[in-house]
Amino acid sequence: HTYSGYENKVKVNLEKTIENRNLQSLLQDIQVPMEEVIEEKDGKQKISLKKKFPGYVLVKMLMTDESWYVVRNTRGVTGFVGPASKPVPLTDEEVESMGVQETPVEIDLEVGESVRVISGPLKEFIAIIQEINLEKRKIKALI
Repeated sequence: HTYSGYENKVKVNLEKTIENRNLQSLLQDIQVPMEEVIEEKDGKQKISLKKKFPGYVLVKMLMTDESWYVVRNTRGVTGFVGPASKPVPLTDEEVESMGVQETPVEIDLEVGESVRVISGPLKEFIAIIQEINLEKRKIKALI
């Protein structure tokens, strides 16, 4: 979470950090969920955007010490939702029920290409891509 009113600034700061540190593989999507509301002023109706969850920024990320550190130390971030300030992942169903649309993903990988594992017990191993599943945002690779 962040200070109310700083959500978009946090999003921009995080996106800059991700680009500068080349962390696109760890932090995949950052959103400030918005909704259209109809406001009436001086007898006229006006459609405007309002934050669905003031004070919150949703981040889709691969949870590693590095990604947690980057988000936690971004200017404007005050903490995470979860025990001991460790983020608790939302299920796809929870995100969907909030009406949040995922930003379309573009990848620059192909079947047969070599990749380096960046986390887990096989960290630093080199693998060959066998299958790419864009819908689930996963690849199957042979080590």
